[in-house]
Amino acid sequence: MSNHFVMQWKIITGGQERRISDDNDLFEITFDGYQIFPMEEPIDIQRSLDSDQIGSAKVVKLSFSKGLTICQYQLISLYSVN
Repeated sequence: MSNHFVMQWKIITGGQERRISDDNDLFEITFDGYQIFPMEEPIDIQRSLDSDQIGSAKVVKLSFSKGLTICQYQLISLYSVN
């Protein structure tokens, strides 16, 4: 069985993100499969594929293990808290 990497251009949270640092607005989310994101570049954040953009972030760390991607990102701007 081969594992494929999928390039993503936005973070879709599904409400599954968790804050890991208040000091620099750092969040972490885990995705099934291996997802690759642009590093240190602003990208959109959405709650779901069909929702509006809720903010933007920079991915600061990606790790891959056992068919999962752990993505840490820093929130740059937040457009709405709802």
